[in-house]
Amino acid sequence: MPYLELDGNMVYFAGNQDKEGIPLLFCHGSGGGHHHWLYQLKAMPPPVKPLAFDLPGHGRSDNTPLDDVYMYRDWLKLFSQSFGLKNFILTGHSLGGAIAMAYALEHPEDLHGLILVGTGARLRVLPAFLEELKQGRVPETMIEYLYAPGASEELVNLGLREMKNTAPEVYLADLTACDNFDIRENLSQISLPTLIICGSEDSLTPVKYSQFLKENIPQSRLEIIEGAGHMAMLEQPDAVNRAIAKFIEEDLL
Repeated sequence: MPYLELDGNMVYFAGNQDKEGIPLLFCHGSGGGHHHWLYQLKAMPPPVKPLAFDLPGHGRSDNTPLDDVYMYRDWLKLFSQSFGLKNFILTGHSLGGAIAMAYALEHPEDLHGLILVGTGARLRVLPAFLEELKQGRVPETMIEYLYAPGASEELVNLGLREMKNTAPEVYLADLTACDNFDIRENLSQISLPTLIICGSEDSLTPVKYSQFLKENIPQSRLEIIEGAGHMAMLEQPDAVNRAIAKFIEEDLL
């Protein structure tokens, strides 16, 4: 299995490890893992080199989850350095999008472009969810916010199973990081070509969040994926992949 040792802990990653090509790094959202990007890992054509990883304390990675976006950003800096990534495209979903924006503000020299999926400049969390997590329970009603009404029953059931198998402390750390995140005043400082993707039926980070990003990030374009919810890359992978490929071809190559 592909692991990278980082400060004495093992980090799991998946994807194309060739030295040639433009690295395209995928960062998952709260309670997630690299597997949320499997459709993208399989579909990205050369010269792109797609890679996805599990954040600390998630999936197959060691260590414990962090409760601050900027701590995740600093961890990601160490990971990218250790992996030898330079001039790479950073993609983030939800919490991963927050991490990606924080990274772009702090380390723009590392990046070739930015892709933001189902995220926002501010990511407030329902207090009831945080309270239940503090009591050691994962609120299964979160699943209602993740998928569009038309999502397949199989996909929703897989998401629910994953949620039940994820420790409450992982969600608590991640959602605490989200709840404290707010860079609305800093968006105009993101100087990279940026693709913003949002499902038309996303009720967790609705389209207005992505429209706000588009209005405030200077070099950005917005792609709305019709019929998709918060997990657009799983619900409508072909449409998401086309949007990414078009952005890379037209804005980054």
